[in-house]
Amino acid sequence: MSILEQYEPKEALHYFEELAAIPHGSGNVKAISDYCVAFGKEHHLEVHQDQLYNVIMAKDATPGYEDVDPIIIQGHLDMVCEKTLDSPIDFLKDGLDLQTDGEWVWANGTTLGGDDGIAIAFALAILASDNLEHPRIETVFTVDEEIGLLGAAEIDLSMLKGKKMINIDSEEEGIITVSCAGGLSLIGTIPMEYKKKRGTVVEVSVTGMLGGHSGCEIHKEHGNSNQVMGRTLFEVSKEVKFKVVTMAGGSKDNAIPRHTTATVLVKAGDAEAFMAAVEKQSKILAHEYASSDPDIKVVCETKKEERRMALKKSSQKKLLNALMNMPNGVQNWSMDIPGLVETSLNMGIMVLDKEGLKMSFAIRSSKATAIDYLTDRTGAMIESMGGSYTINGAYPGWEYKKDSELRETFVRVYESLFGEKPKVEAIHAGLECGLLSDKIDGLDAVSIGPDMKDVHTYTEKLNIPSTKRTWDLVVKVIATKN
Repeated sequence: MSILEQYEPKEALHYFEELAAIPHGSGNVKAISDYCVAFGKEHHLEVHQDQLYNVIMAKDATPGYEDVDPIIIQGHLDMVCEKTLDSPIDFLKDGLDLQTDGEWVWANGTTLGGDDGIAIAFALAILASDNLEHPRIETVFTVDEEIGLLGAAEIDLSMLKGKKMINIDSEEEGIITVSCAGGLSLIGTIPMEYKKKRGTVVEVSVTGMLGGHSGCEIHKEHGNSNQVMGRTLFEVSKEVKFKVVTMAGGSKDNAIPRHTTATVLVKAGDAEAFMAAVEKQSKILAHEYASSDPDIKVVCETKKEERRMALKKSSQKKLLNALMNMPNGVQNWSMDIPGLVETSLNMGIMVLDKEGLKMSFAIRSSKATAIDYLTDRTGAMIESMGGSYTINGAYPGWEYKKDSELRETFVRVYESLFGEKPKVEAIHAGLECGLLSDKIDGLDAVSIGPDMKDVHTYTEKLNIPSTKRTWDLVVKVIATKN
């Protein structure tokens, strides 16, 4: 049963709801890609699907628009899969449990996939329409954007005729994005040594943090639960001896981690002292993060006494030093654009297991040389502790285009619809526009989107009235003859 059918824009929300019913986390995109191909065939469109499951479709111009420049509408098929600890959703096989109050739509206990399902929904609604006026429409649906823009890096766009592209992968209405940072993922491993130890098992959890998108929300200075866990245990180690058994936090390098757990062993007589020391740190953190993460806390739960493989003393020192000293968060602010983060990194994933301490970072900057420096700096620190690292998913920044006919059309149409000028901005998050601009000579692109909250978290929401206004804007822009 549809929960969105009574809301506008009906066409787009219909497809958004259908897409939400298809599992489509990064790396699990075949089903949603095949859905789009079947849609294209049903509507007698030009359809191309590559081996990665990228999809390109095209629809001819409506009468009177045959000589108007084609327009590309672009978005990505995959979503970030995050959920509450008690959510029963299996992202590999289950659709999302959509909820709405008429103003916002969200998924019960999970990410919504508004990033970037709304782009695909808009494109499908335009392709399916019999009453919209438009030039030739070409849609480009890429895969695995959330894990390194992998589809955009490999897609062949040689069959496209368009030189103007509307990327619908932004999360704030009234902003036309015209430039973005480049970046990459760095994965480092530091070897650790273990020894059988006996003690009272204590589970430690850092919870209550807000997290968020490491590009869009890094400037909010939300705490990183992986770093907070390292700091907590480092400080507790000054008061009570313990041995670390396991530690893990975060599941995506481009999402600021909000929950990290650790298992430690303490001597039976030291359990209460250990918990008191953790509680002390929890209060310190609650004070320091009162503005950025007001619900932060560190909690403990004691278990029975056991023998476990725990870190040797030298490895535990190396672990805590690494988590205390690895760079994280905003590194530099732009000196040219007030309020814009220039360079940052996010330790989005941290796992301690028998292979060692594994960390995955999302590194971003609007300056390519700054990406190189921060990569070298982080890698050098990992190597200084006997570790190694690799980089992948590198993507270029998207350079500002001084003369943009598409940008000016959006500004003009937006003002005519809503009575005010939109903001034209650069962002710190990565977009596929940079990679696609390298593939289409002279590409004129903008990125837009409706209002969304808490993207990449299980409290993600999409605003329905904003979606309607953004739909109206896109529809009018594609019907505009410059």
